Amino acid sequence: MYDIIIDSIFRQDVIQGLSAPEKYLLPKYFYDAKGDYLFGQIMHCPEYYLTRAETEILRDYSGAILQACWSSQNPLAIVELGAGDATKTRYLLQEALRLQYSKLYIPIDISENIIDYLHTSLPAHLPGMQIKGYCGEYLPMLAEVQANEPARKLVLFLGSSIGNLLPQEALTFCQHLYAYLNAGDFVLMGFDLKKNPQIILNAYNDKGGLTRAFNLNLLNRINQELGGNFQPDNFMHYPVYDPMTGACKSYLISTCAQQVTLDNGIYFDFAQDEPIYMEVSQKYSEAEINQMGQRAGFKPVQTFLDSQRLFADVLWQKVE
Repeated sequence: MYDIIIDSIFRQDVIQGLSAPEKYLLPKYFYDAKGDYLFGQIMHCPEYYLTRAETEILRDYSGAILQACWSSQNPLAIVELGAGDATKTRYLLQEALRLQYSKLYIPIDISENIIDYLHTSLPAHLPGMQIKGYCGEYLPMLAEVQANEPARKLVLFLGSSIGNLLPQEALTFCQHLYAYLNAGDFVLMGFDLKKNPQIILNAYNDKGGLTRAFNLNLLNRINQELGGNFQPDNFMHYPVYDPMTGACKSYLISTCAQQVTLDNGIYFDFAQDEPIYMEVSQKYSEAEINQMGQRAGFKPVQTFLDSQRLFADVLWQKVE
C-alpha cells in the first residue's frame, strides 16, 4: 500500500507539472537511488564548492555551535531535515558525543534508501549515538518527532536546502518550521551566499556533466516508474543565474518538437526549445538571511562562515 500511495502522488505531481502552461517538475523527485548516487558525486566535483565550504564550517565550529545551544537542561536531540549521507553532519555528531551534549540523532529524509543507509552505516562511526530515522516529508515527520521525543531539539537544515525554495516560499517554510518547534529549540540552517556569478553558475554546470545527468535522471525515473517514453537525449540541461535576485534556476530544454506519453495514455506535447523548469538554488546576502530569520519569529544566535565566506550556517532559536 505504501508504494502504491507514493506512486500515485508522484504520478499526480508529474501530470500536474507537465500539463501546466509553463512546464515544471518538482525537485524532491530527483532523489531515487540513482539520483542519490549522482548527487553524492556532485557534492565532490571540483566546481561544487558548497559541500566543501559547509564541511569546513562543521569541522571547525561544531563545538561552538553545540555550546551555543547547551544549557544545564537535558541533552539535545539532534534532528536533521534532508539528512542525505550525513557525511558533514558526522563532525557535529562526533563532537556532541565527545561533549556528552547529545546521544540521539534523528535523520528525516524523503528517500527510504537514505534512511536505510544511515541506520546501517552510522553506528560504526558513532558508537553510543542512537539513530532513529524517519522517512517522509520534513514537517509532518518533524511533528511526529516532537510528539515522540520530549527532549529539546537542535534541528539541522543544511546544504543550502532552503535554497530550493524561492525567497517568499523559504520564508513561509521557516514560519511553518517555527510553528512546529517548542520554545528553547534551535535551528541550524545552511545558506549559500551571493558571490561571483561565474563561481555559482559553474557549480550547476560542471564540466563532468554530473548536474546534467542528475536533472535528466528524473526523466528516466518517470520512464521507469510511470511507463513514460522520454528520450533524455532530446533535452538539454540549461542553468541560469541572476545576480540581482540571487536565483540560480535549472531547466531542461526540449531540442525538438516531440510528444511524451505515460503508461496510462496521458501525453504531453513539447515544442522545440520549450523548457521544463526543474529547480531553483537561491543565494542570499547575510542581511537577507538575518531578515528572514527575524520575520519567521526566530532569535538570531550566531552565524558561522567558511574561510572564503562562500557559505553560512546560521543558528536561530525559538524563544517563546
